Amino acid sequence: MERFHVRRGHEKKTGGNAGLAKLAAEAFDGATADVDGRFQASFGLMTSVTGEYLDGRLVVDVTQLKGEGLQSFLEENGMEVAMESRRRWSTFLDDATGYNAKQRGDKAKEENKNINNAKSAINTANNTLKLSTSLDDEGRQAILDRIAALQAMLDEGKSPTEGMIKKLKDLL
Repeated sequence: MERFHVRRGHEKKTGGNAGLAKLAAEAFDGATADVDGRFQASFGLMTSVTGEYLDGRLVVDVTQLKGEGLQSFLEENGMEVAMESRRRWSTFLDDATGYNAKQRGDKAKEENKNINNAKSAINTANNTLKLSTSLDDEGRQAILDRIAALQAMLDEGKSPTEGMIKKLKDLL
């Protein structure tokens, strides 16, 4: 399962999940959509592509040929179809997210940085709580509340904002 940032307003502009299913039908073979607009399709190396917009993100699950299946596919269909599979995937992501490949990579790096910063801030805060002797109960509880909020976001698979991380650091 992969999650991609979607440019602000782009989901609405494409028509939500119904529009996403239409983009999938243009990019892949045999695209079908359920009543909620989640699509399922395939093309070339990709034996199954499913996806939907969820919480402002494009969530897709791709199953690709591997091992002997991939080898057989390449022998039968050649590299041209394999390259066409990658081109269609990239074009679909461009159209569905509103970002090009470089921008998607930059967004993913930024998200990973925020996740790592949040984990680091949580560890620092926990260590500070263990070692601190001068922290009053109110300050201790404020730090614990902020840690819980950040941890809840991380557990849900969401990336905390820099502002949320800074609030915890400021409490320390």
